[in-house]
Amino acid sequence: MSARPASGRILTAAVASPPSRGGRSTAAPPPERRRGSGRGSRPARRRRQIIRRRLLLLLGVLLTGVVVAAVIAPMADKAVREIKLPLRHEDIIRQQAREKNLDPTLIAGVIYAESRFRDQTSPVGAKGLMQLMPSTADYIARKSGGTRFHHGDLATPQINISYGSFYLRYLLDRYDGNHLLALAAYNAGEGKIDEWRADARARGEDFKAADHIPYPETRDYVSRVQRAQEGYRRGYARELGL
Repeated sequence: MSARPASGRILTAAVASPPSRGGRSTAAPPPERRRGSGRGSRPARRRRQIIRRRLLLLLGVLLTGVVVAAVIAPMADKAVREIKLPLRHEDIIRQQAREKNLDPTLIAGVIYAESRFRDQTSPVGAKGLMQLMPSTADYIARKSGGTRFHHGDLATPQINISYGSFYLRYLLDRYDGNHLLALAAYNAGEGKIDEWRADARARGEDFKAADHIPYPETRDYVSRVQRAQEGYRRGYARELGL
């Protein structure tokens, strides 16, 4: 009966798992990862990348807009200013202001009121930037020594502004530096101003544009020149050498 236990042990050994190569026992393999378990994170990452790119693009557009605005804004302001209150030939204006001892804004203001810096001839025959009548220009030519002057020369900015500035200086001297009288005379003529001044003096009143200039056009002209002077003083101080 002693052989039975031995055979039982042999059967048990045969049923046991055989050792792996190298003497190591084999453990059960880990459970497989479920297919598709990482797919949910890929669309999320892609969306974040798209949002990030769009934000960077938007930031770039905004920065570009700021730079463009910084460059264009001064140019736009200057363009609007020149449309509302143009200025040309400032070098000639500065020169004539020095030579004739005039405020450059006065010369610029008269040019603005007369022609808005456009060379033109009025229906009554006044010519050029400062709208000088040929007869007035002939008088100035004689006084200033312009022996070779021709009426066509009034289309030249240098001559027109020079003669117009000469006339302004003459009027200011004639009316004791009174800008109101000088401007009114530039528009309506010296004879009319002398007549209106005499009427005001006869009534014992100081001459005032609103009270003693009967021509609405002349009153408006004086006002326009004075407003333009203020505009040139504020907006074109550097160009006019102020």
